[in-house]
Amino acid sequence: MFVPGLIQGRWLDTEDLEALRGLIAEHPHWSRRRLSIALCEVLDWRTASGQLKDMSARLLLNKLAEGGFIELPPRQRGGGRRVLRALWEPELFTLSAGGGDLIQGPLGTLQPLEVIAVEPRTSQANAFVWHLGQHHYLGYGGAAGQNLRYLLRDCYGRDLACVLFAAAAWKVKARDAFIGWSAQQRQERLSLIINNSRFLILPHVRVPHLASHILGTILRRVRSDWQRKYQVAPCLAETFVERERFGGVCYRAANWLRVGQTCGRSRHDRDRTLRVPIKDIYLYPLCSDFKERLCA
Repeated sequence: MFVPGLIQGRWLDTEDLEALRGLIAEHPHWSRRRLSIALCEVLDWRTASGQLKDMSARLLLNKLAEGGFIELPPRQRGGGRRVLRALWEPELFTLSAGGGDLIQGPLGTLQPLEVIAVEPRTSQANAFVWHLGQHHYLGYGGAAGQNLRYLLRDCYGRDLACVLFAAAAWKVKARDAFIGWSAQQRQERLSLIINNSRFLILPHVRVPHLASHILGTILRRVRSDWQRKYQVAPCLAETFVERERFGGVCYRAANWLRVGQTCGRSRHDRDRTLRVPIKDIYLYPLCSDFKERLCA
């Protein structure tokens, strides 16, 4: 029996469910992606900048299907996530000057650093994908939804680091307690938080204080960059640091605040049996009145 409630951050009642079932019945040949786009349009489910929340709609559809409330069309052949071209066509990627040669020495000898806001289908985008895919312990298959990608180079044009910001995690106990907002406030203002989901210093780059310097440099511009791209000015950044791998030293040096740790369960762990690495939760205010803005 369906019980109205919040699903994927969206309130869904019986009338909404019946409308969705009717949509599926009227268009049996639609793909799952086409169905998710139509759902966004029917519910007027959009980001603050007006973009359809296609990925959120797809997750909502999957949850309803798993609960037996709807039947989704079969997955189409050739569907699913494609491997990014920069990973399977290495000729698209050209190593920057210096290649993988060791880069070391004082930070001052590399300055001024060049901060590149990566645009799609550019050589910088290929480099960004390649570096994360090859060297980040989580890998990289692309960023869904809103995101900002940065590629850092030294004054000689050599690649040093990659930084990715994306949408915030939906529910984080320590973060939400630190902010002090209600579930309703979180639902309405989560778009004001961004997540530093990837940060990579290339393995052949060994320069003291570089990581914290890069974080400070990016944090001074990420709010305006995000607002320029999505017409929303975020007021808080978050990140999760896996405790068994990293000490979070560069984040603390860049004045991020450690507010707690994750509980060691995956968001997909409905039965509370799957254990995942515990991560420290760090936050960085992007404006002085961030709590007032988030709890307004």
